[in-house]
Amino acid sequence: MKTRVCKREFNIILLLLVVSVLIILLQNMKFRHAVTTIAALRVSINLTKNHSFFAFQPLSTEDSVEERLLLDSIAWPETPLLPGPVSLENTSDPAHSTFTILPRRGGQWHVGDQLEVMIEMCDFQGSPKRYGGDLLLARLHNPKLGAGVAGQVVDHLNGSYSAVFSLLWEGDAQVEVMLVHPSEAIAVLCRLTKEQPDRIYFRSLFRSGSRSESSICNVRLHPTQPLCNYTDLRTGEPWFCYKPKNLSCDARINHMMGGYKQNIKANEDKLFNNGANMKVFIQSSAPANVTVLPKNEGQPEVKSSYLTPGPSGYYYQGVWRALGGPTVHQFNNPPAISQCLKGKVVHMYGDSTIRQFFEYLTRALPDLKEFDLHSPRQVGPFMALNYANNIMVTFRCHGPPIRFGKVHTSELRYIANELDDITGGTNTVVVLGIWSHFSTFPMEVYIQRLQNIRKAVVRLLDRAPGTVVIIRTGNPKALTLYETITNSDWYTLQRDKVLRATFKGLNVHLIDAWEMVLAHHLPHSLHPQPPIIKNMINVILSHICP
Repeated sequence: MKTRVCKREFNIILLLLVVSVLIILLQNMKFRHAVTTIAALRVSINLTKNHSFFAFQPLSTEDSVEERLLLDSIAWPETPLLPGPVSLENTSDPAHSTFTILPRRGGQWHVGDQLEVMIEMCDFQGSPKRYGGDLLLARLHNPKLGAGVAGQVVDHLNGSYSAVFSLLWEGDAQVEVMLVHPSEAIAVLCRLTKEQPDRIYFRSLFRSGSRSESSICNVRLHPTQPLCNYTDLRTGEPWFCYKPKNLSCDARINHMMGGYKQNIKANEDKLFNNGANMKVFIQSSAPANVTVLPKNEGQPEVKSSYLTPGPSGYYYQGVWRALGGPTVHQFNNPPAISQCLKGKVVHMYGDSTIRQFFEYLTRALPDLKEFDLHSPRQVGPFMALNYANNIMVTFRCHGPPIRFGKVHTSELRYIANELDDITGGTNTVVVLGIWSHFSTFPMEVYIQRLQNIRKAVVRLLDRAPGTVVIIRTGNPKALTLYETITNSDWYTLQRDKVLRATFKGLNVHLIDAWEMVLAHHLPHSLHPQPPIIKNMINVILSHICP
């Protein structure tokens, strides 16, 4: 009996040991699978999302929720699907469309009031449109006074729109309404991003000794051949190149713009016609201007239910006046600029619209001498020094995707990593801007980049609260068919909304380039003209030296 019990106990113990070993093995397999899954999350293929192999899944639940909220916040009205190919006759025509200034009780407008305009869109046959989704821009201006302010456009989703303006100066105020894209064109832009987000592609040169090969690169590549994975270890930002046939992935020496694949269907190019339906002004059905009287002290300001939160500023006599934050001072001579920047280190990161700031300062300050780093003029990095006033200004382009010429791989830096390497403090200024080179990619790619930058900004401000951080928004630009397909104002506007929402609530300052270009009388340009850049520099310096 005792022998049987011991044998039975032994069998039970043996069984428990076997079960334990199996559990440990299963847990290890599960753990290894979990590690593999986590490591691949940022670059995993997710066919449940709209953008196929370009879809990215954030690592944290918090980031994923934020991404969903951001995408919901920029949802654009859908254009009804019509049978057959797009017919230009059924699309929005600025020549048949009109706007009308709505009358005001009492028939007078005063400084502080709101001016409301009704816009009625029609197609090329003159028939009223019955749905929304057009991209319209509006401006109120007075050329003689050098005054201008951006309007806020509200889509009523039935072919009519409202444009609302703050009245901020006395005298004449003229309304301008521009059709940037009809809703049908925006539907094409949406389709292109969904079906061909890699229509802008890149190349890298690989070299070892006398052997060299070129290979296509992008945020994500179809795995039709072996890949070189250059995903950044610190930020998780993905980047891949097809592996060269005869060289290793370690032989990569540079990054450059590769090319552009156009994928618009027959007749869709007619939706992007400068003279007909792209960046064309809409005519007024009645007088397009009003006379603004001095502020009526005995009457409360009239607020529109549409205008929230209102413009960030306006021009008067060619000078930008902010409607919030510090007063914008005028730094009109080199001594004033140098005095503000004395003892400062100014780090600039981003694209060519940030490089404009570096170029402006080195031209405006004769004593700010550029140190020759033998860098390509488009690419950088750049450094300028003023020893007498202990000023240093630097510029570095952001990491891929970037459409510059050849960038050496050692100079491919992500903004988040650069910010983590800054000590910071009251004598440190960071100016950054990142938007234009992300236009063709799914919004998730841009959101992930901004989330990484924001986390780095938070870390910087936590360890060095006195650091001044200034962020430039995107701006409207001149559009050709190529510019539209790759860098439309609609793409910029959507990213502008996401950028503002991402950094809302942080101790950072915005240069509202969108409104500063829209409100100015000069033509829209990817690189705003010198008078606008001068005003932007004044905004930057006013944040540094309030």
